[in-house]
Amino acid sequence: MKIDSPEETNLTIAAARFAALGSEQRLAVLRSLVRAGPDGLTIGALGERTGVTGSTLTHHLKILTSAGLVTQARQGRSIICAAVAYD
Repeated sequence: MKIDSPEETNLTIAAARFAALGSEQRLAVLRSLVRAGPDGLTIGALGERTGVTGSTLTHHLKILTSAGLVTQARQGRSIICAAVAYD
């Protein structure tokens, strides 16, 4: 079993994040969430702001969430998406 060094792990994480940002639509989604601030946006509001809706938006959010760039939390019947804050 191969054990990755911390440097290799950091490179893997960075590569995944750059890959997640390799789409104009995903960049637009992330930009809207950054501008919305820590309160984030509902999926509906995010779709209205970016013009990306339905399964396409769900797909992009899954990729951004997997890369650790976006969080999703349920509030009542809504799902709130927010950009992850970095030090």
